[in-house]
Amino acid sequence: MAGPVRVLTVNAGSSSLKLALLDGDELVDDRHVEHWGGEPEPIEEFLDEHGAEVIGHRVVHGGDRITEATIVDDEVQDYLESLTDLAPLHQPRAIDGIRVARRIAPRVPSVVCVDTAFHARLPAAAAIYALPREWNERYSLRRYGFHGLSHSYAVRRGAELTGLDPGRGKVLSCHLGAGASMAAVLNGRCVDTTMGFTPEEGLVMNTRSGSVDPGLIGWLIDSRGLAPKEVFETLARRSGIAGLAGGNGDLRDVLDARENGDHDAATAFDVYRHSLVRHAGAMLAVLGGLDLLVFTGGIGEHQPPVRAAVGSALVFAGAAIDPAHNIHATEGEISAAGATARSVVVRAREDLEIARQSRVAVAVHG
Repeated sequence: MAGPVRVLTVNAGSSSLKLALLDGDELVDDRHVEHWGGEPEPIEEFLDEHGAEVIGHRVVHGGDRITEATIVDDEVQDYLESLTDLAPLHQPRAIDGIRVARRIAPRVPSVVCVDTAFHARLPAAAAIYALPREWNERYSLRRYGFHGLSHSYAVRRGAELTGLDPGRGKVLSCHLGAGASMAAVLNGRCVDTTMGFTPEEGLVMNTRSGSVDPGLIGWLIDSRGLAPKEVFETLARRSGIAGLAGGNGDLRDVLDARENGDHDAATAFDVYRHSLVRHAGAMLAVLGGLDLLVFTGGIGEHQPPVRAAVGSALVFAGAAIDPAHNIHATEGEISAAGATARSVVVRAREDLEIARQSRVAVAVHG
């Protein structure tokens, strides 16, 4: 398939659906279904209205087999479905989207673009858990990493906005939203990331605890009699910022309450900020320095206090954020004059990354 093609991107969340039609990098139309249960009508109506030459699907987990954008056949679809227990909130809806698209448009290639692919080439030292070798081999245990589509686009776009080469240098990509992760990218390759086997590892998030001592989990179950299901649901849905400050974990509410003297909100923000700084420091140690600091995601794009907190902690690595640029940034460079490491805000555009990867997959394998 030669030249630019029109790609329908299908981004299914745990309960929502985002559709976009891209002609090259131009957004022709998009649609957001807030509550989607897997029914075919939204995708069918969008395709009837616009048509498409390729359908690209965002899928959270590709396991250890799907490490690049891949055209879907029955075998690929069955394998992705077998990974549902690794991403139970998002994988089923993504499978619904694939199933619908293949049924209503069987002649249009469906391509899966998986979040874990960006991290598939992690060095062994970063990917392997220090668990019994037979466990790792038998159960395919490794640090998979997530938010790969967002990180891939953010690194490339951040380099473009600052005039740097996306294939060179030391980049710290910060995808900060309700879910959050960082990726250390060295000369275009992800060499470490904060999320692991599941999206629960790493940073403190809106409702997720991030990394906690596994001994603490065992103690709650064995010594205090909590049911394992209750513990893990609490860590995923009632912890993080929400667990410390109350509410739903929306950082905007926490920052407002903190300004009004709420002690719990202040503590929640301090814990969140410390988690960001600690993990950023670990990523920089792996990189051996910093050339480009990228912020993306809902919080990364819209919360100057968070960017300022991270930037001020990374002064030792050459980062410095200009306060005026930071306050008013929607997308673009926010570096202070004289900074040796550049800082930039990137508007999240997973749809562009899905379309780009889908075109490549069809051109190579279609």
